[in-house]
Parts: sequence; structure tokens; C-alpha cells
Amino acid sequence: MPLLTDDQKMLKETAAGFLADEGGPAKQLRHWRDTGCTDGYGTELWKKFAELGLTGICIPEDQGGLGLGSVEAALVLEEIGRNLTPSPFLTTAVAGARAIEGTAHAERLYPGILVGDCVLALAVDESRGHSPEKTGLSAERRGNGFVLNGAKQFVVHGNSADVILTVARTSGSPGDRDGLTLFAVPKGAAEVDSVTLADSSKAARIKFDNVELDADAVVSEVDNGWTPLARALNAGRAGAAAELVGVAAGASTMTVEYLKQRKQFGKLIGEFQALQHRAAHLHGEIEIARAAALKAAELIDSGDDRAELAVAVAKAKAADVASLAVREGVQMHGGIGMTDEHDIGLYLKREAVLGELFGDVYYHRNKVAELSGY
Repeated sequence: MPLLTDDQKMLKETAAGFLADEGGPAKQLRHWRDTGCTDGYGTELWKKFAELGLTGICIPEDQGGLGLGSVEAALVLEEIGRNLTPSPFLTTAVAGARAIEGTAHAERLYPGILVGDCVLALAVDESRGHSPEKTGLSAERRGNGFVLNGAKQFVVHGNSADVILTVARTSGSPGDRDGLTLFAVPKGAAEVDSVTLADSSKAARIKFDNVELDADAVVSEVDNGWTPLARALNAGRAGAAAELVGVAAGASTMTVEYLKQRKQFGKLIGEFQALQHRAAHLHGEIEIARAAALKAAELIDSGDDRAELAVAVAKAKAADVASLAVREGVQMHGGIGMTDEHDIGLYLKREAVLGELFGDVYYHRNKVAELSGY
């Protein structure tokens, strides 16, 4: 695991304090869920992210951002996961910002992201499984622009996004990386069906029925959309891995505290050796997942050729460990862990959704095998 610099430690402490105070379940997740918020997150909190400069964490300094990288984003995302804070940080400040990096869209959209006025969504998945190469949504040339036909699903924040970064096929066949083009689709251009996910976050199914776009909606180059898409997916997957580590750590901390308080047969249940062994095993697994997530982020920042493999390792490991952490948490809490009144169940629901985002554990295990020559 890479050693953190003093500045990175300060950023982690700042994010931890801010999110512990402002981003916890009572103030955010439960509040927006129980009030029926259509966005699934608080816009005021997103503005506070902006005031701290966090929305510009991956935006270059010469464009008004902090000019930091995936490691720093991972430190923030771990705290987001630990506190179950609903926000568009991962989709907008990390994956979205990386997708438009170095393009004309960056000049248009970065200012809004920096002040917390702009939310981006990434529309990739079309079927039950995550497989970007199999994109079938078509984009046909018409005049000076394109016409999009098809559908996307599991578009996180797609219901409230100002711009939906949509991958479509301009040539080739499903399964080919060549022939994909990334489009910046403005809000209201396509038909959006909002859905509530298991963790109470919001996503969308999006239907493109002869949606007309100007040529300037193209992000990067026609038929070369895999380049910005791969950049966004690598950043998003590494970020999701870091957030999963936070979910695991938050669930583990809550569980250990419960073991120290709950009595059974006249003894604290934390005194039972079997539970101690399970808690110790989980602690070790979380440390391994954290190391994998930070290493993946570090390799992305350094432009290392091994970054894609490290990201797949990190996402697979973090998803696996987070699943273990939430299941152990619910079980060790006993009956109360099955109730909505206790927050441990919220960690289980978040893990279920986040584990699927940008590819589930099986997708990334397979990717590790393929990239390793198997």
C-alpha cells in the first residue's frame, strides 16, 4: 500500500471530519429516503463539497480544480462509503470529470462541476451484465449531427444529471471496441424513467428514440470513444473499490462496537473467541482491500500499463470484502440487524448496489484472468 503524503493525510482527515458531521445516515441517507427526494441526495451537501474544493479534485489546476488524482479521490470515497453519504461525487467529480478531460466539453462543464451546479451521469450498461464493448445503442449520422436509437439502464443519477455521457456505436458490431463514440447528451433530450435502487439511491433507464444531437455533442473523436470511456471506467472502478472499502470499514467498526456492548449469557459477546476470530479475519481482509484500492489509484495516476489489471483486482477484492463485512455485521448484530431501525442493514444495501456498479466481482475476476493471459 502506498504511503500517504502529509497533504494526502490532511485531505483524508478533512474528508473524514466533514462527512462524519454532515454526511451520516441520519442527516443524509435516511432523511432523503424518508422525505421522498427525487435526486436521492442533498444538493446543499453537494454545494458544500464544492466549497471544500472536492468537486474539482480531478480537475486540473489551470482549469480551476485541485489538480489531484485518483489516490486523493480514493481517500474521499472511502469516507463517503464509511458514512453511506449519498452524493454524485463518484459519477461526476471522478468518472465524469475523467471522461471529458482534455476535450472541449471540459471547458463547458468543469465550471459548473466546480461550484456544485453540474451533475454528470455515465450511461454504459444496456443489459443485465456490465459489458461496455457490447454496446448496441446506435448513433447514425444525419446532416451535421447524429441520431441515437436504443436504451441504457443502471444509469446512476441519470434522473437528475445535467449531462448524460452516453456511449453509442457509430460503426462496427457489438463486441468491438473500435466504432464506439461517447456523446454528451443534455438533460431532457432522451426519455428518462427514474428508478429507486436497493440502497435508496436513484438511477434511471434511458430510452433514446430518434434523439438528435449536434456534432459538438461528441466527446473526443467519432469511433474513438473507447479512449475517454476507458479512462472514465478505470477511474470509476477504482473509485468504487475505494468506496466499497469504506462501506466495509464502516460496517466493521459498527459491528465491533456492538460486540463490546451486547451481553449474552452474562458476558459481552465480544468475549466469545469465535466472534473475535471472525472480527480479526475481517479486519485483515479490509486492510488488503484498502491496499489494493490505493495501489490501483496510484498506478492510474502514474500512467502505468498495469493500471487496468490493478483496478480489476481492486474492484473484485473490495466487492468481495465488503460483501463479507456487511453479512458478518448483520449476523453478529442478531435480530436487530434485520430491522430498518439499525444502520447496519443500510451498509448491506449499499454494498449490493455499489458492488454491481462498473462491473461486479465476477466481471472483474474474469478480467483479471484475461489480463493475466488465461
